[in-house]
Amino acid sequence: MALSNSYKLRCSIPGHEMDVRGLATAEFPEGAFVSVSRDRTGRVWVPNSSPDKGFTEMHCMTGHTNFVSCVCIIAPSETYPRGLVATGGNDNNICVFTLDQPQPLFMLQGHKNTVCTLSSGKFGTLLSGSWDTTAKVWLNEKCMMTLQGHSAAVWAVVILPEQGLMLSGSADKTIKLWKAGRCEKTYTGHEDCVRGLAVISSAEFFSCSNDASIRRWLVTGECVQVYYSHTNYIYSLAVFPNSQDFVSTGEDRTLRIWRKGECSQTIRLPAQSVWCCCILPNGDIAVGASDGIIRVFTEVEDRMASAEDLQAFEDELSKATIDPKTGDLGDIKMEDLPGREHLDEPGNRDGQTRLIKDGQKVEAYQWSVSDGRWMKIGDVVGGSNQQTSKSVMYEGKEYDYVFTIDVNEGGPSMKLPYNVSEDPWLTAHNFLQKNDLSPMFLDQVANFIITNTKGHVVGPAPPAGGDPFTGGARYIPGSSDDRPGFGADPFTGSGRYIPGSDPTPSAPGGVADPFTGGGAYSSAALSQKATNIYFPKTDGVTFEQANAQQIIAKLKELNGGAPPDQKLSEEILESLDSLLMSVCDPSSSRSPPTIQQISLLWKASHWPEDIVFPVLDIMRLAVRHPQVNESLCGEAEGVQLCNHLLSLMRPEGRPANQMLALRTLCNCFSGRHGRALLMAQRETVLSRAADLASVCNKNIHIALATLVLNYSGCLHSQPDLEAKAQCLSVASRALETVQDKEAVFRLLVALGTTVASDQTAKDLARSLGVNSQISKYTSVTDPAKVGECCQMILKELQ
Repeated sequence: MALSNSYKLRCSIPGHEMDVRGLATAEFPEGAFVSVSRDRTGRVWVPNSSPDKGFTEMHCMTGHTNFVSCVCIIAPSETYPRGLVATGGNDNNICVFTLDQPQPLFMLQGHKNTVCTLSSGKFGTLLSGSWDTTAKVWLNEKCMMTLQGHSAAVWAVVILPEQGLMLSGSADKTIKLWKAGRCEKTYTGHEDCVRGLAVISSAEFFSCSNDASIRRWLVTGECVQVYYSHTNYIYSLAVFPNSQDFVSTGEDRTLRIWRKGECSQTIRLPAQSVWCCCILPNGDIAVGASDGIIRVFTEVEDRMASAEDLQAFEDELSKATIDPKTGDLGDIKMEDLPGREHLDEPGNRDGQTRLIKDGQKVEAYQWSVSDGRWMKIGDVVGGSNQQTSKSVMYEGKEYDYVFTIDVNEGGPSMKLPYNVSEDPWLTAHNFLQKNDLSPMFLDQVANFIITNTKGHVVGPAPPAGGDPFTGGARYIPGSSDDRPGFGADPFTGSGRYIPGSDPTPSAPGGVADPFTGGGAYSSAALSQKATNIYFPKTDGVTFEQANAQQIIAKLKELNGGAPPDQKLSEEILESLDSLLMSVCDPSSSRSPPTIQQISLLWKASHWPEDIVFPVLDIMRLAVRHPQVNESLCGEAEGVQLCNHLLSLMRPEGRPANQMLALRTLCNCFSGRHGRALLMAQRETVLSRAADLASVCNKNIHIALATLVLNYSGCLHSQPDLEAKAQCLSVASRALETVQDKEAVFRLLVALGTTVASDQTAKDLARSLGVNSQISKYTSVTDPAKVGECCQMILKELQ
């Protein structure tokens, strides 16, 4: 099999009626690939044995009601050994096909605008990006997570091969790294829309942009190289198996092959937009373009097209017309151009372009290193692109351009304002929506914008704000204070009331209850090493310990020093004392809590934040009582209680209040009304609680872990996959910073409870990289329950 030094045409496949927008290498049959087009179809192509070394259409897929924008292959599974094909479209839907049915196996709906990018991961995970500014994670026909954080369309997504990491690139010029549903890092550097992403390894990736550059990034955040050669928007990237060399395509009519960091070959096509590319298993390159034709290029001489076909391709290219307004050729001054004799001098690099004057015509040529000659790539038409962009006022705002669009002959014209920093497709989409025009005009309007605004350089990106998730407040392992009874609450000292400082009871011999240390499990379980006593845990875990006398003493002490307008009356103090005694000893002869006592407790909980913690401790104990639970967590009052506790859990709040608010939420699970309230407020509560993992305080970490555990217990028998996904996400993220072994244990039990008896939850946990994340705990022997529980989870996830 002879290799030439460069790629040449293998075949042209005129299989689509409109632009080819996406390509992907298929898992089956061997050597096949899938294409999608604005003609609303997807097609599977297989290599044929004919002399023309071409491809045959094996399968056509239909199901979208508008343009198809992107495609990816979902890897084979036991259920679908040939894999599945996922496509995204301008109808906002994702269709998933088998390789033998023209209609979708199922559709995924949830995006509010065009789905323009897809990527698949392990265990059937699918990641999608959309013009609605979000990315979504899908598994088993359900949306597991929505990734929110970009301020403009998400044009590119990829799933990295390790640890459940995901990347998204956006028209807001940034790339974001996501782990377990949370943005971990934002990469800035591109000066225009990010259009494509490609994985190099688990530690590196490429990006390409409308700024005509390609960047190589370390996942840790550094941009290690910038590649320049394209002269216009770059739409797609594909990486060779050696993880070093790659190919790119763009709006400058080219496919470019990059070797050892340099552009080693430029192949021009007779189409303005080269939208997409993929590398086939044999090293050939397939590209799709705006002329509806797929072209395959090869460096293997045996597979190259015949001399006649190669000449026909070159002839087609030479007949192309090139508009200088595209900016691809720079400014053109007719009087300064040399004549045909200029072509007698060899070029100095592959893909170099040279313009010559032939009479009144201007012709463009490109140097081919492999052929050692100049190839004509088209005739240049139109004038020079020397205009300077000046601001135009429209509806009180300045724009680089305001176009007049005539949609209906004789009808009123419409104004289309546009800035060169904007995405032309989004601008076109918004224009059509605003004027109530058919989305069928999208291509025409977008291409009109692109054609009339080419060659303008967008100014540098404004300085980006810091990533809110990687600031200086990040947890530093080993910096926690492990003094006995020490929390980050400031009220410490011998014999003083310290919220949450109760000693954790040590487990007696035998198989103790892993949460309380009590002998809740019979000693018979000792002989059954493999018995899972840890999860699923469906009964809530609460914080019961209390020293009522110390709480009241601290309350009275703080009240004595409070400002006059904040002091609690003796009547209120006595009421809180009575309430505390009745909820701490419900078996006594004391009367149950009254409505007035509960109302005074609620009022007192709004005391100043520097002194409110004893009141919160009373509330933490009181919500376990059925009457208090019903009164404070009922439909009318419950949301107010939730919002108040969440305000105390602000990351910049006081640690004592954060911990007691978390414990109060945990104890709300002990009553029916509290459970209903917290399940209704789950998304908000868990999101705020998750932020407290970065606070360096083991008592807060234990309370956070308990809250996640109680949620996972309530969800265990429910089919709410999005809720389970949030539990997995919060637990997984917390395990990255939490050091305290009790908190780690409770997070592990939460993970185990979430995945137990739920295959989809198991698949999601695996795709998030939970296995590798927790494997370090298998060897923990002090306490043994951490290692044992971890081993049980890994067994579940096998």
